[in-house]
Amino acid sequence: MDERIIRGPDCVAEGAAWLALRDPALARALAATGPLPLRLKADGFAALLDAIVSQQVSVASAGAIWARLEAAGLTAPEAIVAAGEDALRACGLSRPKVRYALALSGAGVDYAALRALPSEEVIARLMALPGIGRWTAEIYAMFSLGRADVFAAGDLALQEAARHLYGLPERPGEQALRDMARAWSPWRAVAARALWAYYRHVKSREGTR
Repeated sequence: MDERIIRGPDCVAEGAAWLALRDPALARALAATGPLPLRLKADGFAALLDAIVSQQVSVASAGAIWARLEAAGLTAPEAIVAAGEDALRACGLSRPKVRYALALSGAGVDYAALRALPSEEVIARLMALPGIGRWTAEIYAMFSLGRADVFAAGDLALQEAARHLYGLPERPGEQALRDMARAWSPWRAVAARALWAYYRHVKSREGTR
């Protein structure tokens, strides 16, 4: 596999500098946000389960559910299988997410092997699992595997940030944003960090009005 891996803040800074030289709008965003966060986390079962927990809920809700899972010792596959559905529901997981958590626990994913696969193959393998769509697979590739050229175009905050930054009449859909992101290769994951940071910047300004 010959793909750039983000390993530390210097990689993010390199990608941000590259993007700023080539995209005036992203240069403006980066000037407004300052240095971008690294956002890397360990790979493995817990990281993928965390991504499932985060689907279609607020950051605060996802954090609260994850804290309850951790407190109950339900972040490893064996523990989840042994505990069963009721224990997962008690932590705040919806019925579909309970099914996804149990399916992931029994899937026997070789997480170490994913590190050596091309990003598209990683995404395809993860999407074959119940409850894991492209967004979840891309988030895992970006933040648990450090893939520099993956972009979660289905993310609503990224779409809204692009609308603000580029002065678009409406929020771009997933395919439209994916098309825009081609210009940011090979640093699409850094462009995503920039757009997320810009989204928070815009929201904080709106909150002060």
